[in-house]
Amino acid sequence: MRARLYTDGGSRGNPGPAAYGFVLEAADGTVIASEGVAIGVATNNVAEYRGLVAGLERARELAVAEVEVRSDSELLVKQMRGEYRVKNETLRLLSLEAARIGRQLERVDYVHVPRERNELADRLVNEALDGG
Repeated sequence: MRARLYTDGGSRGNPGPAAYGFVLEAADGTVIASEGVAIGVATNNVAEYRGLVAGLERARELAVAEVEVRSDSELLVKQMRGEYRVKNETLRLLSLEAARIGRQLERVDYVHVPRERNELADRLVNEALDGG
């Protein structure tokens, strides 16, 4: 099965109260999994990576073979493609975890999308931050 994974993360303050969201869609656009989770105090980049890890883990659990990750975080996309080095130790560990999960799938591609094309995942982040 092929799927698109929209991921997002955010914090109110940097660091501040943080949350991630992801939406996993089948090729026909049907949502097969989604989640928005508050993660306590973290930076926006940590929240972005936590959303990626959670979304990839769910894709693996659902036996999705190929995933196209779509994120509005240019940093995350370029780091996961190997175009930027991951200097921050916390982000490095999260990126290694995401890569480890990704290796359990047949294929993972990373695509940077504008924020307005990541609306559902963004909404899940804000709902989690708002407490519901």
